[in-house]
Amino acid sequence: MPISRLISNIELTSEQAHVLELAYRQALRKLHLTDRDDPVCALVAKKMIDIHQRGVTNALALAELTIKEIGSPEQSS
Repeated sequence: MPISRLISNIELTSEQAHVLELAYRQALRKLHLTDRDDPVCALVAKKMIDIHQRGVTNALALAELTIKEIGSPEQSS
């Protein structure tokens, strides 16, 4: 699921939407997720939006915190 579907229902500036999309792509790359229909992609998007709404606005920080909060297996490496 592209994050754009979820953020279309949220009032964001174009810059905020761009940051979320960049962070989303970065998180999916780090998680090695290529199939956007994978339910985990929706989980990543929802968690990322939640973190953004808590005030995190940096794309790299959004990607890292999202991965951390969903409990990525990448963390244990």
